[in-house]
Amino acid sequence: MAADLEEKTDRYGELLAEALEAASVAPPEGTPMAEAAAECYEMASSYLEDGRHFREEDDLVNALASFSYGHAWLDAGARVGLFDVPTEGHLFTV
Repeated sequence: MAADLEEKTDRYGELLAEALEAASVAPPEGTPMAEAAAECYEMASSYLEDGRHFREEDDLVNALASFSYGHAWLDAGARVGLFDVPTEGHLFTV
């Protein structure tokens, strides 16, 4: 069981890092929507860093939760048009 949690935690951390690299702000700079996108991106990035901290501490449950929450911020932003993201592949549900 612990090995499954460890593998899943590591996989989700890599997935979030890859998704952050693939996402770019879609709305024009200086608009309220661009500001919202920047805030969502910052939240996702912060959750990645939190998850990495928890992972280093062997707190797998909180690491997995952080990676999952971070990806949810990105995925939701992509759904509402805040981010340009790849439409093919495994990173986003668009």
